[in-house]
Amino acid sequence: MTINCAGTLLHLKEPKVMGIVNLTPDSFYDGGKLCSEHNILQHIEILLNEGTDFIDIGGCSTRPGSRFITKEEEIKRIAKPIRTIIKSFPNVKISIDTFRSEVAKIAVEEGAIMINDISGGNFDKNMFPLLGKLKIPYILNHIKGIPKNMQKNISYHENIITEINNFFSKKIYYLKQHGIQDIILDPGFGFGKTSEQNFQLLKHLSLLGFQDYPILVGISRKSMIQFILKTSYEESLNATSIIHTIAILNGSKFLRVHDVKEAVECIKLVQYYKKIL
Repeated sequence: MTINCAGTLLHLKEPKVMGIVNLTPDSFYDGGKLCSEHNILQHIEILLNEGTDFIDIGGCSTRPGSRFITKEEEIKRIAKPIRTIIKSFPNVKISIDTFRSEVAKIAVEEGAIMINDISGGNFDKNMFPLLGKLKIPYILNHIKGIPKNMQKNISYHENIITEINNFFSKKIYYLKQHGIQDIILDPGFGFGKTSEQNFQLLKHLSLLGFQDYPILVGISRKSMIQFILKTSYEESLNATSIIHTIAILNGSKFLRVHDVKEAVECIKLVQYYKKIL
């Protein structure tokens, strides 16, 4: 299994780590921490030294209950930082976390090489045509509703695995019509799912994506952990590592994380475990 990143074929024999860089004041765990160029570059340096494969930059919070900012504000938050990051770290691989095609276009012009769209193309009809022109990898996320209301009135008409696979199947069809081949699937943990449904997804992760597409898991310090353990985001690192280990064992090829060092350790241990007869 491979994806083409800016002309380089990336093999996925081992899972890859995507370090989160939230340039937002209101993200659920680390909102407001990266408020200056110095803080951003320092954070990027730490993530790279700890072994991240990608940096995922977002300028609009999509936590449950959040409201969208304007596209102008989102562009203002991400454009200059991406430029600065690439100037300081020329070999960095940047993914832009946005559901807006205009934001994605500017991010790619500044040097991003992947688009991470939490809406799966649902919030902006121009996203798929843009991808057709850019020909870069796309993270296709499943979501019910919008962040403002996605955790209200959650219901699935059929088995959640079947429904999400149906969603993926339809979206992949349209993506391929636009010439997009490098597709990564994100089942959207916490995006319109109950805690029980999130754990059902985790348990049956290997059934998603038809064995043909890499699966990304974005589960770092999320509320499904606090729901079970009755703990806080800040106290969820150990539990997150356990969940990441389960995800890798069940076939995840990407981990989108706040804590890169620990995620890298999970991957190394699982890879070693799998080699033992």
